[in-house]
Amino acid sequence: MLTGKVALVTGAGKGIGSEIAITLAEYGAKVIVNYAHSQDAAEEIVKKIQDMGKGAVSYGCDISNFAEVEKMMKEVAKEHGSLDILVNNAGITKDNLTMVMKEEEFDAVIETNLKGTFNCMRHAARQMLRQKSGHIISISSVVGLSGNAGQINYSASKAGIIGMTKSLAKELGGKGITVNAVAPGFIDTDMTKVLKDDVKEQMMDMIPLKRFGCTRDIAETVAFLASDKAAYITGQTISVDGGMHI
Repeated sequence: MLTGKVALVTGAGKGIGSEIAITLAEYGAKVIVNYAHSQDAAEEIVKKIQDMGKGAVSYGCDISNFAEVEKMMKEVAKEHGSLDILVNNAGITKDNLTMVMKEEEFDAVIETNLKGTFNCMRHAARQMLRQKSGHIISISSVVGLSGNAGQINYSASKAGIIGMTKSLAKELGGKGITVNAVAPGFIDTDMTKVLKDDVKEQMMDMIPLKRFGCTRDIAETVAFLASDKAAYITGQTISVDGGMHI
């Protein structure tokens, strides 16, 4: 489905990002596993992909740094011949109630999640315009659609990604480039494993399918949007949340 394609996945050393990287590789893409700090984790994902007989390399880059991202996109395209798929997955959380949230907590989340996604979109789009083809998929969140107490910074960043997705889709639609977002709900990751049982039960009551999603649910949706099967889909936000946002 993705044979011969070059895919860059940001924040791919763990969690949803690592599953996306592995899944894209399984479908035939050569994957660049981006990381900011977790080099060892990224190298483990690269090795796992290579052990499958697929192609992968790691690349360290702080996506919140405009110049670093520009350098990364240029080097990826030069080294691998193209950049066909960009998955904006990297993100952080610094949760707190609005009345006690520190300025630096708000700024840090916006800088990585929102500006970082812009940086990657901007520089990847330049390469894709030269190719006259490409797929950009950004990971938003159900809280970008519905909000969540204690996450005003995270909700703002994820809602902003949806707005950027729609705008960029309109800009690039005539150039053979699709731009979409995926909004995960509650996914079974290390972040949810540490939640107390009563909190998990409250979450489960909000989900019509009565279960948490798994990282593969997100990865398969991304793989579909990155393929020619989704060639007529752009500017959309696909909720993968078990019906939570109905």
